[in-house]
Amino acid sequence: MRCKFCERPAFIKLHYPKMYLCEEHFKEYFERKVKRTIERYKLLRPDERILVVVSGGKDSAVTAYILKKLGYNIECLHINLGIGEYSEKSESYAKKQCEALGVPLHIVRVRELLGKGIGEVKTRRAVCSYCGLTKRYIFNKFAHDNGFNAVATGHNLDDEASFIFANLMNWNTQYLAKQGPLLPGEGKFVKKVKPLYELTEREVVAYALANGIKYMVEECPYARGATTLEYKAILNEMEEKRPGTKINFVKGFLRKKKLFEAELQEVELKECRICGMPAQGKKCSFCNFWGLEKPLEFNGRITPP
Repeated sequence: MRCKFCERPAFIKLHYPKMYLCEEHFKEYFERKVKRTIERYKLLRPDERILVVVSGGKDSAVTAYILKKLGYNIECLHINLGIGEYSEKSESYAKKQCEALGVPLHIVRVRELLGKGIGEVKTRRAVCSYCGLTKRYIFNKFAHDNGFNAVATGHNLDDEASFIFANLMNWNTQYLAKQGPLLPGEGKFVKKVKPLYELTEREVVAYALANGIKYMVEECPYARGATTLEYKAILNEMEEKRPGTKINFVKGFLRKKKLFEAELQEVELKECRICGMPAQGKKCSFCNFWGLEKPLEFNGRITPP
């Protein structure tokens, strides 16, 4: 097959919108969609310092690559979760990706910081649950302490559709009210943005391949059997039968998001007595879970570009 816009051989067949594109025109298509997403949802300004959270995987690597290409002032943060060989390999990929881009990479290692890696804590809480809590706290506090204006993550359309689907199935209205491409900053909460919000996982993989971006393929060992993977499989099947299902589902949710925002309860946030970050009680969820009695210090944890 030939590219829709030229006579070169097709690099990819897009299912929605349905068309064949050569490598060059696919890159243009992908980058144009990221620009449009940033503009449509007012995610970033040209003068902002942006911290890109990189895992070593494709989504965060592509996020860092394209934001740098678009001229944004970025630095990267990798959180080594302390999950044995998996985390060591993830860190190695993150280093190589940032070296290739020529951007600073900050590294925070959970085991060095907290004494235990993810999966080593004796708790009834699901591993993915406290892992998410830990990562969100670390990248927000790191960004706040070091003067970043925004935190960018690599969440793509497939991720967002499955999160919305899962939370609708369980009527988690508090999560639905905050779901979207932009979570505005407030107080010590730094703005969070998702530049790949309207791009599918398949398109992200193709863009990484087209630009020679090397990334880690292995999934986190604790992700196996996660319900979000089941929801992704259901949505993939629907997308195959009816192309455009995911983007229409997500855009439809955004149009009706105010229905869930109305259920948000106004909670007066205090300062955690340990770290000074926002908390509903005397201690924030992070300090409470990890049993901290003094604040964490992140300064100096950086590898040069």
